[in-house]
Amino acid sequence: MTGTTPTDEHPEAYRLPDGYELSADPGRLDAARVHHWLSTDAYWALGRSRAQQDAAIAGSLNFGLYEATSGAQVAYARVVTDRATFAWLCDVYVDRSARGKGLGTAFLAGVRDRLAPYGLRRILLATGDAHGVYAKLGFTALDDPAQWMAYGER
Repeated sequence: MTGTTPTDEHPEAYRLPDGYELSADPGRLDAARVHHWLSTDAYWALGRSRAQQDAAIAGSLNFGLYEATSGAQVAYARVVTDRATFAWLCDVYVDRSARGKGLGTAFLAGVRDRLAPYGLRRILLATGDAHGVYAKLGFTALDDPAQWMAYGER
């Protein structure tokens, strides 16, 4: 897939720039690179061990964005889902050298569109700094966040 196509459900879909490919093929993931990105440069995953990251990858639906000519991975997103009613989009990361080209928004539109056939009722995510990117794709703040609870690390 080289991009997303606007649909009635998602008229705001973004196309990947030429030269990039989105894939959910786990065999294409550069797990070492993903671990490095997240454990050294993602505020939510600093210090995450390689074993933890590998387990997270194994238990999730994973997406990569790749340069078509070299095959190098330039972005990653992980989705924890039952593939029926719910998904949690997490560990979204775009390599620093690839930022500022609209790749993140187009990549996330592609991930969102790849989840559409599951008929999920809700896709949740948490972000400390990318609200504007997700808002472009139809994500909104929770209507009543007081209904939601969390257990564990804050």
